[in-house]
Amino acid sequence: MAQAFVLDLGRCIGCEACALACKTGNELPTGVSYIELIEQVRGSFPDLEGGFDNHRCLHCQDAACVAVCPTGALYKEDGLTRLNTPACSGCEYCVTSCPYDVPRMVDGASTKCDGCKATTDAGGGPWCVSTCPSKALEYGERSEMLRTARTRAEALRAHYPNAQVYGETQAGGLGVILVLPDDPEVLGLPRDPDPPTVANVWQGVVQPVSIGLIGATAVAAGVAGVIARRNHMAELRDIEEAEQLVGDGDSSEEA
Repeated sequence: MAQAFVLDLGRCIGCEACALACKTGNELPTGVSYIELIEQVRGSFPDLEGGFDNHRCLHCQDAACVAVCPTGALYKEDGLTRLNTPACSGCEYCVTSCPYDVPRMVDGASTKCDGCKATTDAGGGPWCVSTCPSKALEYGERSEMLRTARTRAEALRAHYPNAQVYGETQAGGLGVILVLPDDPEVLGLPRDPDPPTVANVWQGVVQPVSIGLIGATAVAAGVAGVIARRNHMAELRDIEEAEQLVGDGDSSEEA
């Protein structure tokens, strides 16, 4: 039975509880993290919208990393992308093939989220989900998570007209279904990810990154972030009320 996460970026408050729980629960070494919270600012001053990119493995069904792994260290199970680290040869094909820039090399081997396989096999839940204070994260059967994501996106549209579900079909269907407050491109996500072919990966094709642009906008981003975060917290209260109204409407129709 395929399992999946819901990650509601409209509700994420950037507290990093998920990242800390993941790091502690999985006993990750210093400098290694499977979740990275990146503050985002959208709009024009002073009408700014704030949010967070919860950067992590999205567990693609058609996973490029699995397709190019020569040893089978990366594989699919229960709808999620697992990693058997001892089997990794250190070839780095997964690093260069991932359309979401997720796998990292640590001590000569690939590392990434494996959906807390050991914990869930023992009957527990993923560490990140159990510690999220704003209920931005949920975990369960994929069909149920899709229903949850659609309900949340509908409620979110009261404040973000472009709110939508991301991950139903992208990369064959994602194991982390995202509820987005805006179009994917605005949030730095490919609308239709097109992973490189195996041949391209072996040729070592890597896209350049502009460091100069990041440095030039750092100060402005810091000021804008304070305003956007304040606005985001106010929006969360309204979103919770909208979700309650949607839920009440669904209950009335069922009755």
